[in-house]
Order: sequence, then C-alpha cells, then structure tokens
Amino acid sequence: MEKNEPLLSEDPPLSPTFEEQEGDGHWMRQLEANRVREREVLERLLLASLNEQKRTRRTRNWFRLFIAAYLMVLLWLGNLGNDLPHLDNLAIKHKHVAVVHVRGVIMDEMPASADTVIKGLREAFEHPDTEGVILRINSPGGSPVQAGRIYDELIRLQKRYDKMPIYAALEDICASGGYYVAAAAPKIYADKATLVGSIGVMMQNFGLQQTLEKLGMESRLLTAGKHKGFLDPFSPVNPSEKQHAQGLLNRIHEQFIKAVESGRGDRLKAGREELFQGLIWTGEEAVKLGLVDGLGSASSIARQMIKNDRLVDFTSKEDLLTRISKSMTGAAMQALPVGEHNWRWQ
Repeated sequence: MEKNEPLLSEDPPLSPTFEEQEGDGHWMRQLEANRVREREVLERLLLASLNEQKRTRRTRNWFRLFIAAYLMVLLWLGNLGNDLPHLDNLAIKHKHVAVVHVRGVIMDEMPASADTVIKGLREAFEHPDTEGVILRINSPGGSPVQAGRIYDELIRLQKRYDKMPIYAALEDICASGGYYVAAAAPKIYADKATLVGSIGVMMQNFGLQQTLEKLGMESRLLTAGKHKGFLDPFSPVNPSEKQHAQGLLNRIHEQFIKAVESGRGDRLKAGREELFQGLIWTGEEAVKLGLVDGLGSASSIARQMIKNDRLVDFTSKEDLLTRISKSMTGAAMQALPVGEHNWRWQ
C-alpha cells in the first residue's frame, strides 16, 4: 500500500440520501400504525373479557338466588309439619286453646319482642272460638322494658276478658325477664326440670385501664357533659357514676319484685332475701317456693284444665326472609356487647 492512499478508517461517514430518509419515516409511521391497531385489538379483547365476567357473575347470582329460593320453599314446607297448626294453614271452625310462644331473648327486633308477643296475645283473646290462652315460655330473659310491656298487656287483657282461662307453661328455662312475663299469668306450670327464677337485674361492663397502661397507651376520651363517658371501660371507675348505676339497678330490680309479688301474691312461700337475689331453681323447687303452681305442659294444661286438647298457635310470625335476617342479627347482637357503653340489662 502506498503512502498517499487513504486508509478505510479515514473515509468520511456516509450521509443517508433523501430517499433513504423518506423510507425510514415511512417505516416509523407504519410501526406506529401497527401499535395503534394492536392497542385497539387488546382493548377489544379486554372489553370482551370484562363483559364475559359480568355475564358469568350475573349467571352465578341468579343461580344462587334460585338455590336460596328453593331452600326457603323447603323450609316453609317443613314448617307445615309443626305439632301446632298455625292460623295461616288452618281455617279455625272449632273451639280451641290458643297458644302464644315467648321463645329466646326478649328484646326489640327479636322473635320474642313485645310487639310480636302482644300481637299474638291480642289475636288469641279476640278470636270468638278461643276457650283458653296458654303463654308458652322458653326464655333466659332480656330487656326489662320489653318484658314489662308484655306483662302490662297480659294484665290488661285479663281484665277485659275476665272469663278467659289463662296459663303460663314454662319449658326449658324461664329466667329473669322470662319469669317477669310469666308472673302476669294467673296460673304457672312447669316441667320438673325447668330452670326458673333469676329474679334480678345486672349491668355488664369491663375495665381496660390497666391493660392500656401496660401497653403504654392512654385513653383520650373527650365529652361535652361531665358524665357523658358514663362507665367508659378505658377510664378509671368514677365512684359517683358507679353509685348512680347501682341506683338504676336497684330501682329496676324493685319494679321486677313488685311485678312478681303482684302476680303471685300469697302463693309465694319464701321471703325477698331468698326469692329475689338472682338464684334459679328447678321446676319442682319452684313449686315449693310458690313461684310455680304445679307441674305440667301446654298440652296437659289444655287437656286437664281447659278440657280442650285442640291447640292452635297464635304466635305472630313474620315472613321467612325477615325471620332469617333477624335471626342472624340476633346472633350477632348476642355475640357482641350491646349499647354505647358496652353493657346490657338482663
């Protein structure tokens, strides 16, 4: 190679021609157009997938609704087999004994609420073919307000239908507010193993102040009103508030005692110190104490006392959906503390 011959590495860079530049631009535009089409295809696929998911969910929901309706129909048909016919399924054309149930916790929005029980009692008394009324109680108690309303209504109905035989038939348990209701009946019967009594009132609460201190935490409760944080579980016990709460309990307890004494009268065979301190007894023991008149069931009362064994259930019943909803709500309410300050009456 001669001295003056330029090396390849020294050649000047080649510049693209106008045609090459134009070709590159066309290629870029084509690439961008392809990307747009791909994005549109992806959007259509995604939209189709979402629509398919909506259709699937809608189909699944309809299927679940169908299953739920099917189960409800089965439950309704199962109710037809109850031992006591209900008004909806029986055209009452004969003399009968009306039965009204008080089942479970006596509380508003529950099956044994005052509104529900009172409605059944009124229908039972008002029916022209009712020869006697039996209040069938299986309850651990509940709200003193709800129990008091049932008690007062039963007393009123007795005065209005003074010739109507009225009995309370106690089943597994008749305690606290349950016995409050039973005390309004002229005659009370129970099974020998029925749990009877618990004539008292309680307020449930708890304190977490020391727990907070161990965790290095503090309560920052702010109130407008000196006692608005009444019995706050995260604050120290206020002696005046504790005294006030005890006064509330004592006054409601006294109302309970007066209701029992008014209903049972001279049949009570023990004093206040024994009967009204919250203890419970068996049905046999309750007979000896005068809390119960004798041993028997709803059917034996109807057969032996009223002389008519045709029992008709007058308990007010809601539609199945409402009953299921309230049953779930009631379970949740019993599992959780009730009220603003985490306490409840029983």
